[in-house]
Amino acid sequence: QAQLRESGPGLVKPSQTLSLTCAYSGGSIETDFYYWSWIRQPQGKGLEWIGYMLYDGSTYYSPSLKSRTSISRDASINQFSLQLSSVTPEHTAVYSCARRTDWGAYNSWGQGTQITVSS
Repeated sequence: QAQLRESGPGLVKPSQTLSLTCAYSGGSIETDFYYWSWIRQPQGKGLEWIGYMLYDGSTYYSPSLKSRTSISRDASINQFSLQLSSVTPEHTAVYSCARRTDWGAYNSWGQGTQITVSS
């Protein structure tokens, strides 16, 4: 059974870089044909797609966040990561990793992790 699990710092200071990691079990991020995605949800607001990495390592980012976003992976330990630079309090949200199918359905989610940007 596929499982995703995020890990992250919880609290980040403004202007710093947020780094999150998603560990995948039950398959391989290198050979399973999915879009390995990052999504966030600020309190009281809707879901916002941040970006994804394909099994071949190619990446795609939300235009509004592209300049400060980087998604990478360590296939040897079956993990992919998100880095969001120069964060502001507006980036406070629950961040989740998810597995998206080729037809656009998210069929596996991490538990989500609260990230607060505050000094």
